[in-house]
This record gives sequence, C-alpha cells and structure tokens, in this order.
Amino acid sequence: MKSKIPSIPLLSSRSSCFTTLKSLMASSLTETLTVTQTHHSDPPQDDLDDVLCFDPQLQEQREQSASDTSPFGLGSPSRCLAGESRVERAWAHWAKLGRPKLIVAPMVDNSELPFRMLCRKYGAEAAYTPMLHSRIFSENEKYRSQEFTTCTEDRPLFVQFCANDPEILLEAARRVEPFCDYVDINFGCPQRIARRGYYGAFLMDNLPLVKSLVQKLALNLHVPVSCKIRVFPDLQDTINYARMLEDAGCSLLAVHGRTRDEKDGKKFRADWEAIRAVKNAVGIPVLANGNIRHMDDVQDCLEKTGADGVLSAESLLENPALFAGYRALVGSEGNDKEGKLDQTDLLVDYLKFCERYPVPWRMIRSHVHKMVGDWFRVHPDVREDLNSQSTLTFEFLYNMVDRLRERGIRIPLYVNDTHEERVPADGLASRNV
Repeated sequence: MKSKIPSIPLLSSRSSCFTTLKSLMASSLTETLTVTQTHHSDPPQDDLDDVLCFDPQLQEQREQSASDTSPFGLGSPSRCLAGESRVERAWAHWAKLGRPKLIVAPMVDNSELPFRMLCRKYGAEAAYTPMLHSRIFSENEKYRSQEFTTCTEDRPLFVQFCANDPEILLEAARRVEPFCDYVDINFGCPQRIARRGYYGAFLMDNLPLVKSLVQKLALNLHVPVSCKIRVFPDLQDTINYARMLEDAGCSLLAVHGRTRDEKDGKKFRADWEAIRAVKNAVGIPVLANGNIRHMDDVQDCLEKTGADGVLSAESLLENPALFAGYRALVGSEGNDKEGKLDQTDLLVDYLKFCERYPVPWRMIRSHVHKMVGDWFRVHPDVREDLNSQSTLTFEFLYNMVDRLRERGIRIPLYVNDTHEERVPADGLASRNV
C-alpha cells in the first residue's frame, strides 16, 4: 500500500502559515499541520526578489479535517461511471459551487493567493492558481511551499498543472486535491518554454498522451478534472478534441478562443464562434477565455458563446476590480463616470493581502508595475525609484503610493451608469450577470 502523501497546509486569514525563503527551507510538510518556527540567515543578494514578504517568526497553521476537503462529494473516483452519469456528476459539482461565472484565469507568477483574494474582493467568483510544473511540484518541497498557497476563503479554486507523464501528474495532483475544487491540466500554454518542456498547447500534436493524462486523474482523484485548451485552426478538429477530453473524464472545459500560434492577444481576437461550437458539442460545463476587458465584454461573451462562465487574465492585472464593474478606460457609449476607486486603492488592498498571505517579492514587484503603470507613465521618477530598489519593503511601497497621491493627479477607474456595480463594506461585489 502506498504511504499517504503529505498534505499542503492552508494559510490562516490572520497570518502566514506555509511559506519559506528560496535560499533555505524554513519548514517541512507534515500530516498534522503543526506550527513551525525557524530562523533564517540572510539570502544571497541575487535572490532577494524571491524572498517571501513576511517575518518567518510569525507562522501559524490552520487545521482542516479530511471530511471538509472532498468537494466532489461522492466519496470515490469516477472510474465506474458511464458517460451520462459523468456529465450529471460534472453538473452537480458545478451547481454545488454556485455556478461561478466570473473567473480569474491562470497566470504564471500573477494569479497567486493575494491577487486571487484581491480579485475575489472585487467580484471574482472563482480562480485558478498559476500553472504549476507537475514534476517539480512532486519532487521539490521548496517549490511546493512557495508556488502553491491557499486559505479557506480561496474557493472555488482550480489548481493547474502542466504535465506530460500521467504518473507524475497524479502524484502532484494528489498533493493538492484536498485543497481545491478542480485539478486542472494546462493544454493551452503556447510559449517557447512549453515547447521545450513538451507540455501545454504542444501536446495538441499527441492526442493519445492528452487522453491518458486526463484519464489517469479522472480514474484516481476524488475531485473532478478540468482542462484548459486552445482551439485548432480547423473547427472540426477542435470539436473532436473537446469530445475526446469529455470522454476521457474531463468534467469542465475552459476554451481559449485562439490557436497555438496566436500568442498576441492584442493582435488576434479570440474566436467566440469556436467556443460556442464546443459548448454545443459537449455536455459538460464550458468556460470562455479571450477578449474580456470589462463587464460589457462579459455580457457579450456569455450571450454569443453560450458559455457557463468567462475567464479574464491580462485585463485583471491592470484592473483587478473588472468583475465589480470598473473599467480602466471610458467606453465609447459615453455612459461611464468616474468611480470611487483608482488603481492606487487597488494596490493598497493588494499589499494588505500580501502582508496576510506572503509571496515572493518578485510577484509583488510585477503587480505593482501592472496596477499603477498608468501613474508611472505620468511620474517616471517614481517608477525609476522603484526599479532601483534591490530589496523591497512594505514601508517603501506604501510610501510610494503616498507620493503618487500627493502629486495631485488622479487616474480613476470608471463605472457604467447602465449597470453600475456596488462593492459593500464586506468587500463582496454584488452583480447581475
């Protein structure tokens, strides 16, 4: 009998519990999720942006019973279910999660826990982790501790892996299944690193391997398997691909409406008609990815694709309040007015989440540039000061926000009069989609 694979702790809503320095392991995974305290030497200078943004003395862990960590709810993998029963089970699970429509897409180094929590505060109803490398995740405890953190409020959650070996993928997936609602397989990454590593969209040339990866998880996990794909140039190939994934055990399909060669989202529009064709061809829930810049796009996409939800990526990086109805630019209809938020407000919210849920400084640095990039273009000296910092601190970043605000030039976010959204005191956006 295989030994039980250690689980990954949840983060407390009050402080961090599961993070380490890149240069030195601070703690080990334990099945009982006991509290650990460690002392650290200073990391090498070239690793400063990979240091986690917290005091490792302040670690705390929250236990979670096994009975609360099986969101699929039926107690066993789906190996014995017929096709129709699998589809019914897929929809039952989706309904149990509340049929989320507004979803944070997976983004390497960008859809980490603090950013997911920020987006959830402003209307996101579910989120993906960044893509995790299944082999490294299985082998390297330091990678696991830095690249995957979560908390009880971070649900519904998709944990995404890239992989090309079914056994390794299963080992990685078993480590996270108690802490997520789907284990997702990345079949959509079009970047050169995916070509070199032979994963993501480059597995579209090896459909038997794709099928074996999905089947391995579907037959052995207690949570459902989802897949994120790109479309083929030929529509029928895309439909056949989607049906194959469904037959292999996929319970939810996220479709990016661009081909593997269409990497530039600003140059190539996503093909919503192809997504609609997939939705009509399969019985499981389908999510649409591509061309989502603001809530008007969300409405249009849902209507034109028939999808069960939408994913947004790049647009959320600049405007994490997108799903609450805010937009960075005034719309062409002339119905927009200045909202109560601007991007410095969002940055302050993000920094507070980072203090609660520590992540490597490199992730924080990236989000700072994305969120207040428009302000930096007006005040390049503030950006240069940020770039000159080899070591970041929260004190420096909060002071930087104060400096931008003191310049007297505000760059607001806008809301549409026709469907203005509201963010109440509890931070949860109300919406009608």
